[in-house]
Amino acid sequence: MSIKDIVTVPDEILKKISNPIEKIGMNEKKLIKDLFDTMYHSKGIGLAAVQVGILKRIIVLDVSTKDEPKKPMSFINPIIKNFSSETSVYEEGCLSIPDTFIEIERPSTCEVEYIDLDGKHKNLKCEGILSTCLQHEINHLDGKLIIDNLSKLKRDFIIKKISKNKKNPDRIIV
Repeated sequence: MSIKDIVTVPDEILKKISNPIEKIGMNEKKLIKDLFDTMYHSKGIGLAAVQVGILKRIIVLDVSTKDEPKKPMSFINPIIKNFSSETSVYEEGCLSIPDTFIEIERPSTCEVEYIDLDGKHKNLKCEGILSTCLQHEINHLDGKLIIDNLSKLKRDFIIKKISKNKKNPDRIIV
């Protein structure tokens, strides 16, 4: 088990665009395993490679509930091909923005094209929390965070609070 440190705001790497994967080798497979270990250890449901400081277009997620068996999913070079016009709102958190929860409105369904661990091109139609989580994590690969949906004043407040209180953060709900 290899648990990585999660990069938090205001680290500038979180604003960078991740690079596509040309070839899926042992390093990418190990990174995916490490991302799962880190995500489960941190009690998250999704994690992008950039959140551990690696600018590769890889995300992992598991949106299963506590009562269900784990359903780990990995996505290499994911691209959202279609969005629904219908939207839904979820209170989203982010491991890179500790103890902060923001209501975000996103398309309620999406279709994602990606490459799996075997190098096969796949398409997945998503709805509900799976759709929301995929959109959230793909935003990370494009250097976008949930706080980017807020006013500059609220965003700066959250970053300042997180920077000051890394040892004893308060739960922030926006």
